[in-house]
Formats: sequence, structure tokens, C-alpha cells
Amino acid sequence: MTTTDPAGAAPESADNEYHEGGCVCGAVRYRTTGQPVNVIVCHCTWCQRRTGSGFAVIPKFTRAQFELLSGDLKRYRSISDGSGRWLDLEFCPNCGTNIGFLQELRPDAHAIDAGTFDDPSWLAPDRQWFRYIFVRSSQAWSALPEGVEHHHGHFLEKEGPGEP
Repeated sequence: MTTTDPAGAAPESADNEYHEGGCVCGAVRYRTTGQPVNVIVCHCTWCQRRTGSGFAVIPKFTRAQFELLSGDLKRYRSISDGSGRWLDLEFCPNCGTNIGFLQELRPDAHAIDAGTFDDPSWLAPDRQWFRYIFVRSSQAWSALPEGVEHHHGHFLEKEGPGEP
């Protein structure tokens, strides 16, 4: 669901905008408010494994922008092979749908898996800041769009932008 604030008022800005989503079985429902800080398209092997796909699309919000409406989220802590920092996967304990994750590196951030929004089409590179990362691990069948910001590893690594 993409709409105005829950009270029904018309949005004065993107801060009043909210989007809802949830898991496959419907037990977990959530709402995000406002726009994400950025949208990460991650091609790391960890995201490939946790999503069962070639990459993950991850809008990042502040924790204050995320509200769990119903259900409970189970967490699994994974330690990064590269940084040694933890990431807490959040998923539905009933159907196993990945909802997103929390991370040691950014304690105020709440990462959401884009496919769990009821209508993820509101996310678009012309509306949000997209960054493509760990493209060194991208699959040959997963081409990057031309002209996008991309990095061989994480954008915080000092290697700078890379070629796809």
C-alpha cells in the first residue's frame, strides 16, 4: 500500500508518505514512512545466498521510519566474512520470508528487502539514490543499467567506483 498518512491527510511532503509490506503468509506486516536514505542494489555473495537471487534490492530507512504492524520477526545473526561485523537477518518465523536486516555498521538503519513491499514499483532510480555494490560478484546474467553509480566492493571501500 502506498498512500498518505494513516489519518488520511494529503501528504505535504514525502515525509508523510508511507508504504506497507509483509511476508508471503501475511503474518508479518510493516509500514515505512517517508523516503529511504538510499537504495542499495547488492551483488555480494551473502545477499545472493540470503535472497536466492543474483542480487538484493535494499531500501535503507532509519529505524524510526520502520513500524512493525503485526506479527513477530525472528532474527538470525550472521557475521560478515569481509568485515567481521554482524548483520541480523529479520524474517517471518512462519513462512521464512526475508523482510530485511539490521547491521552493526549502521545501528540506526533498517534495511528492507524491496520485494516485500505490497507495491515495490514506487522505488525508482529517478526518485531515490541508488547505489550498486559488490559488482565484482555479479552474475554474468545480471547486467547493470548504464550510467549507474556502482562499486566493485562496498561504497565505503577506498577502491572507488569500478567498471561493471
